[in-house]
Amino acid sequence: MSSPALALQKAIRLRLINTAAVTALVPAANILDRNERPAPSPSIILGEDQEVDEDFTLKRDYIRVYSTLHIWKTEPSTAGVKAIAGAVRKAIGRVRRLDIGDPDFVCADCRVDGVRYLRDPGGEMSHAVLTINSLVQARWSVVI
Repeated sequence: MSSPALALQKAIRLRLINTAAVTALVPAANILDRNERPAPSPSIILGEDQEVDEDFTLKRDYIRVYSTLHIWKTEPSTAGVKAIAGAVRKAIGRVRRLDIGDPDFVCADCRVDGVRYLRDPGGEMSHAVLTINSLVQARWSVVI
């Protein structure tokens, strides 16, 4: 069985690079999974994840995944990262369910939980930390 966080990471990146409103603000090549500073400007860096088992049923087949995105932009204000976060919120919050394309999991729900806007201590960049809350169900328990 694979990791639901990894399956979601791939699906979130795919959704973002295929959403024109996002790529109008951040080139698809700058939506990355990497641990390096400085980040390209502007960029969306796929960050940390947390998987939490949910006990909704006795099957214990639901997993809550909290995914973090880091948005970076060289700018004196936070206006740019706020615009990017808004585009990401719309891309993730679509009515159409996020297809994670994984044989082991299906995404039951996915939404932006919150965004924090920060100023880089160096004063050159703005930074937003966006949290995506996803509920994933193991496919072995889903009748398809």
